[in-house]
Amino acid sequence: MSGNVRRKTSAAAMAEEEEEEVIATSSSCCCGGGDGRRKEKERRLVKFNDLPEYLKDNEFILDHYRSEWPLRDALWSVFSWHNETLNIWTHLGGFLIFAGLTVMSFMGKLDELGGFLTDLSRGQASGPLMAMIMKNNGSDFNVSDNSLVPDHHLRRIPELETGSEPIAQWPWFVYLAGAMTCLTCSSLSHLLACHSKAFNLFFWRLDYAGISVMIVSSFYAPIYYIFHCNPISRFLYLTSITVLGAMAIVTLLSPQLSAPRYRKFRATLFLAMGFSGTVPAVHGVCIHWGHPHVFVSVLLEVIMAVLYGAGAGFYVGRIPERWWPGMFDIAGQSHQIFHVFVVMAAVAHSLATVIIMHFRQGTPSC
Repeated sequence: MSGNVRRKTSAAAMAEEEEEEVIATSSSCCCGGGDGRRKEKERRLVKFNDLPEYLKDNEFILDHYRSEWPLRDALWSVFSWHNETLNIWTHLGGFLIFAGLTVMSFMGKLDELGGFLTDLSRGQASGPLMAMIMKNNGSDFNVSDNSLVPDHHLRRIPELETGSEPIAQWPWFVYLAGAMTCLTCSSLSHLLACHSKAFNLFFWRLDYAGISVMIVSSFYAPIYYIFHCNPISRFLYLTSITVLGAMAIVTLLSPQLSAPRYRKFRATLFLAMGFSGTVPAVHGVCIHWGHPHVFVSVLLEVIMAVLYGAGAGFYVGRIPERWWPGMFDIAGQSHQIFHVFVVMAAVAHSLATVIIMHFRQGTPSC
């Protein structure tokens, strides 16, 4: 008797549970309330203290974080406001700039740009060159003395010869591809690294690898065109930077070499990549001394270095959010400023390369 009562009670409880489940399912299907609340919870922006450890990077950015969002929502967040929005779009904008340069190159408009930059530089380079040469030759220097320095090297950037055979374009396209690769990897990393720990590790490694690709590719065009008549030097410089870049990429993509004990090795590698550009730059100025095109290009490269350095200073110092935590969560934070400086520096390097290409195109063959 008591067994029958227990079975009836159990059956009644099961029936009641099934009825509640049906009601909940019906309500969810009709109104979408349950899914909507769950989705809203998944897509909400959280504060720094609520983040998992692997997403904590800058303690001065206090709010508006995406934490472990579904992949689809993370992708669509490119069109919404959060603390990575401007990090994404600053480099997407840079990508569009280099895509435009690529289209101009395929349309044959690059030489026109080089000519425009050369015309813009005329007269501006002659002043510094004049002062330099007068200083080196003492007060007896006479501008009319063509035996000392040819007049066309001082008074203006010379008109380059036309009708020369077209120079190789592939080093320029290598640089454009490297720049667009870096900017794409950066934008994707800032967009998708919030999805999961696996995505976070993968995309930040990809971001650093993209930086290495851009550094290496940026060497190709200037070295190729400046040392066009010096094939041995050109081969040595291009081989050296390629090997260094390959080592950097392997280091950043390898979990073993990403361990803390290899920190000194990684730092040495990046320093070597950065300072390796000093040697070919000085060499190039020496063998092309007196050519204002080279002078203007070197000046633009100095501007590039200053821009990179300034951007790195903001990034490393976490300025200005360090001074006013929480004020720059959406806009004005150090990483966004760093991105803007990186794009400006890359554009300065592009202009320097275009001037060198225009110089090489108009220079008689070796």
